[in-house]
Amino acid sequence: MASDDTQMADLTRLSAVSKGKAKAVQHDHPADNDNLPWVEKYRPVNLDDVVSHKDIITTIERFIEKNRLPHLLFYGPPGTGKTSTILAVARRIYGADYRKQILELNASDERGIDVVREQVKQFAETRTLFSKGFKLIILDEADMMTQQAQAALRRVIEQYTKNVRFCIICNYVNKIIPAIQSRCTRFRFSPLPIIEVEKRLVTVVGAENVNLTSDGKNALLKLSKGDMRRALNILQACHAAYDMVGETEIYNCTGNPHPSDIETIVNSMLSDEFTTSYQMISKLKTERGLALQDLLTGSYEYLDTLELKPQTRIYLLDHLATTEHRLSTGGSEKMQLTALLGAFKNAVELSAKAA
Repeated sequence: MASDDTQMADLTRLSAVSKGKAKAVQHDHPADNDNLPWVEKYRPVNLDDVVSHKDIITTIERFIEKNRLPHLLFYGPPGTGKTSTILAVARRIYGADYRKQILELNASDERGIDVVREQVKQFAETRTLFSKGFKLIILDEADMMTQQAQAALRRVIEQYTKNVRFCIICNYVNKIIPAIQSRCTRFRFSPLPIIEVEKRLVTVVGAENVNLTSDGKNALLKLSKGDMRRALNILQACHAAYDMVGETEIYNCTGNPHPSDIETIVNSMLSDEFTTSYQMISKLKTERGLALQDLLTGSYEYLDTLELKPQTRIYLLDHLATTEHRLSTGGSEKMQLTALLGAFKNAVELSAKAA
């Protein structure tokens, strides 16, 4: 009898534990899960949390209030809040159970003409029992859809407007056929202002107790280029790898050349003798594991800070662009480095003649 009681007690305890686990998994707020990447953990939940794009948010909120949400087309660079915005809109319209009312298809899913004819059409033509209004279909990375699938989609959009609203998300709007563009209200998500990225980073740094120095923060903001996803991913990677996150750690973690290395290389190309400069750059490339492509990007940014005569600047920028093009078509790094070095030497002579 005693053993039966013990077994019952164990079973009760196990069921309580399993219920607790289920609750933790089902919880809609991602911030409760410490194992999540920070990009998901700090993804905006409400429209008020979405960084920047106040005009877009205000317009969409008016649409929702008046119950006149049109088909939407969100486009712009990655990491600017397109998917976050539409998920926040879905939460606002449908509440916590919003997942039941939306169909979300991403570039990772197969989205040929068959998917549009079957999955999308089937979801669009069925109505949910006991619920009013419309459902939402989110087509993320829609610029990866085939032309035939897009052509099939335009009729579906028109036919099922009573039941469903479409939100089409892409990076390049020119890859979406004009027929679909004309059926949607377009919103462009521009790269986030550095100040807005900084505000959100400060919040995350405080919440996660990241030891971030001021020069590290500046380097992070510079590398993010208005992409919140990239900024958070770099920050999380550096926090995992280093106790103190400074400028050097940020550049080491991302594999980008350090500004001081770029400065050394460009100054050497402008002032040192050809062979000396070539040997120094080759040695630095090997030690730091740098690619010529990275050096080109860094050199372009550093040349902006130098005082050069107009014709010298034009000559150098033209050669940087030519070298990048040659590299992209499979040119040899060694040859392109010597050609670039030669261009810098010619630029110095040009500058001397102009003087």
